[in-house]
Amino acid sequence: MMSKYQKLISNSIIFTIGNFGSKLLLILLVPLYTYSLTPTEYGSVDLLMTTVSLLLPIVSLNIFDGVIRFVMDKNESKEKVFTNSVFLLFIMAIASSLGIICLSFLFPLSNHFWYYLYWILILQALQTTFAQFARGIDKIKVYALSGVLLTFVTAVLNIILLVIFKMGIQGYLISLVLANIITIIYIACVLKIWSFIHFNKLDKELIRRLLIYSLPLIPNAIMWWLMNASSRYFVVFFIGSSANGLLAVANKIPSLVSLLNTIFMQAWQMSAIEEFDSEDKSAFYSKVFNYFSIVMLLGASGLLMILKPLVKLVINVDFYNSWEIVPPLLLAVVYSSYSGFLGTNYIAAKKTQGVFLSSIIGALASVILNLLLIPSIGTIGVGISSMVSFFLIFVIRYFDTKKFIHMTINVKIMLMFHLVIALQIVFLYFLDGVKLMIVEVILFFCTLSIGKEIFVLIFQFLRVKLNKKR
Repeated sequence: MMSKYQKLISNSIIFTIGNFGSKLLLILLVPLYTYSLTPTEYGSVDLLMTTVSLLLPIVSLNIFDGVIRFVMDKNESKEKVFTNSVFLLFIMAIASSLGIICLSFLFPLSNHFWYYLYWILILQALQTTFAQFARGIDKIKVYALSGVLLTFVTAVLNIILLVIFKMGIQGYLISLVLANIITIIYIACVLKIWSFIHFNKLDKELIRRLLIYSLPLIPNAIMWWLMNASSRYFVVFFIGSSANGLLAVANKIPSLVSLLNTIFMQAWQMSAIEEFDSEDKSAFYSKVFNYFSIVMLLGASGLLMILKPLVKLVINVDFYNSWEIVPPLLLAVVYSSYSGFLGTNYIAAKKTQGVFLSSIIGALASVILNLLLIPSIGTIGVGISSMVSFFLIFVIRYFDTKKFIHMTINVKIMLMFHLVIALQIVFLYFLDGVKLMIVEVILFFCTLSIGKEIFVLIFQFLRVKLNKKR
């Protein structure tokens, strides 16, 4: 009984090592960007990358999600799944190149941005597919190290091209292209990826099943994008690129908590698929979710405690006011992680059509709230709209997925956490200096007391590991 929990924790530890290095580097790069680029330039870069995140699931047919699900299926051939997935990517790369050429003639942009956009899209699609394949065949360390390598190379190239050669936006884009190429080569060499490609195994029926699984995830990804990223366009339209630069920096801060979600979800998706057919899956899913929710809320509380000192320490003074947008964005990350957890239920059941409906409702709510709030209260309206939208998706998915898994949530603990976090947020806006720090520390220790059971679990896991080594 304990083995599946141990496997989940062990995989989470591996992903922690891999992700912590990569995500930490990304966070440490924020000061470099804020000092090397103006708020307007940083806002423009963020808008370009936001466009990439919109187009990636379309250009790739979201096939990388299909890769891991089908490769982990014991009834499927790994070589066959990978070969047909790469074939689909190749077809889409050709189709996308024609589209980019047309766009470059119709809407000419400086610095060859359309071509950078194309290569970033294709390389990210290939890199993600290779990485997901590594995860699917249980090469967890290769998957984790590829993430570290991608970010490390990006960081080094950013320093060289932005700081030394002062190439600005173009240097930033070149670093992304080269970093993806190097990471793809690394995964290909370590896995000997060519040994999994056999074009005599192209199969129309498998392609059809891959598309039936992956295509419904495209509109879901677009809906997710609408909630996470479309606000940038509203901010630029209503306020300007400079405000979008502040929003871009503000979004980087909750990524510290988002890191916890990223690490866990990489391990959880594998456990959820493996345990979906077990008799006690509802108890397993419920217990894991309650522990996961405690970790996410503790992370949010801890970040709120150090928010103002952190921004003062690492962010250029021109971006200091970005802290005001962070609290609702932080809760949006928490609710987004809950929604993602429940979304895994659909993936494990291979019922990806169900993901789409809740995302549509959330996306519509996000767009409407952005239109109402951004013109009236500015960038903080982005955080509020995201927070409400993701909470709505979480509630809908909780009730909808009961037909697959009957999960039980510890509502009492969640309400207690939210009460303390609400107080932390209120004091952030009304206090400053030493008084604020004292109050925030006290409230953070209150959340530690509420979530003490997670530390009991960690202690039990470590005790089991130590006993095995003796």
